[in-house]
Amino acid sequence: MSEQSNSILDKTIRRLLPLWRDVTSGRRSIDKLPLHPELNAQDSTELKNWMDACLSDQGGEIAARARAATLGRSFLELNEEGRIRFLSLLSDHYGTDDDHVSEIIQHWKICKGAERISCANALRSALEPARMKLLTQFNELPEGIKFLVDMRAELLGLLSKNPNLKPLEHDLKRLLSSWFDIGLLQLERITWQSSAELLEKLIAYEAVHEIKSWNDLKNRLDSDRRCFAFFHPSMPNEPLIFVEVALVNGLSDNVQHLLDENAPVQDISQADTAIFYSISNAQKGLAGISFGNFLIKRVVKLLQAEFPQLTQFSTLSPIPGFCRWLKNSTQDPLVTQLLAPEREWLEPAIASGFNNIKLKQAHKDSLQNLALYYLAKAHKENKKNPNAAIALDPVAHFHLSNGAKIERLNWMADSSVNGLKQSAGMMVNYLYELPKIESNSRQYSEKGERSLSIGVKKQLKSNRIKQAIPSEA
Repeated sequence: MSEQSNSILDKTIRRLLPLWRDVTSGRRSIDKLPLHPELNAQDSTELKNWMDACLSDQGGEIAARARAATLGRSFLELNEEGRIRFLSLLSDHYGTDDDHVSEIIQHWKICKGAERISCANALRSALEPARMKLLTQFNELPEGIKFLVDMRAELLGLLSKNPNLKPLEHDLKRLLSSWFDIGLLQLERITWQSSAELLEKLIAYEAVHEIKSWNDLKNRLDSDRRCFAFFHPSMPNEPLIFVEVALVNGLSDNVQHLLDENAPVQDISQADTAIFYSISNAQKGLAGISFGNFLIKRVVKLLQAEFPQLTQFSTLSPIPGFCRWLKNSTQDPLVTQLLAPEREWLEPAIASGFNNIKLKQAHKDSLQNLALYYLAKAHKENKKNPNAAIALDPVAHFHLSNGAKIERLNWMADSSVNGLKQSAGMMVNYLYELPKIESNSRQYSEKGERSLSIGVKKQLKSNRIKQAIPSEA
């Protein structure tokens, strides 16, 4: 299990144990099962019996809620080995009953009229894994949804070594996807006046550009900045995803300048551009449940209403996979050709994370050529649509999916250690041209066509990789 997953779960344990003790008090003398931390074989039998009781309808909803709280408390008090065994039990023994499903299917084939409808409903119920009912019971507990979100975060960290947990992770993702439907989420602005608890979480969850101090955070929440986040009604103090915006003149090309605490505050009445410079998913357990695209579009509407003079909406985005791709692409003939003149200095530079490397003009040209190829051409298979290859860079894929255009590549836009290590200091502006967002998104999702600005197209035609790049975006 990853250190991060452990940290998430430790916080869950400290928060939920006292809450769930209150739920079980007064119902039974037991508020946790007598299980060993590592969950031995005898404990597994005891645990399975308790899970069966949770799935029964005996005692009504209040009794079921207390049993679920007992089960949850017992899980939280297991050690890492015990939690893996707990989750494996849930994954291996509480799926669908294949024999029962086959029996209903055979009956459905010969049914007619109203009986066929009834049989179809029975089949629907039979296909629902038993563990779904068990997981749903946690919904009624204090912070139960947060408990399930953190459980999935832990599951995601365990899958590589425990593939048998995949069915449980899949069901949990399906359940959370329904609970975190975009229509249920609330968009809120975060300000310096927000609660200290929320501001601390903003610092902890920032995943793009580390918030280094309270002064740094205050600067990001100043009058010429905006920060918005999605919240779920059942997790009111937990941001799900948040975006940081700077109101400026023209496209920003350097994140250090943008985050400079000593820079003068912009006159927002004169600002013509909104720069989205950081988008962070705050809940690891919601990975793969997408609402980032809705966040950007909702924030654009709010900003348009507050600042009608804004004419541009753009990002200043990292290229997180660029250097890793370079390091792993030595077999690509085109990359090999591009690397050849610079291989002597470039390979050691990549290996060192560009630490103490003085980049010259020749280096700039070569790296920009490679970065343009990576953004505009490098791809991976689209399993949902083989005719529309996916951009290899995850950030590029996100913005292209949302209908943005690759507007401009910026040299030495992020000179931080991480910026140099990930993308040789380069960043890119993705431009959201409101009238073209839907058509750009459709062209990318249906045909894999990436929208490129005129400037980017000219750069591609003027360098050594022009033969590999489509002339039209």
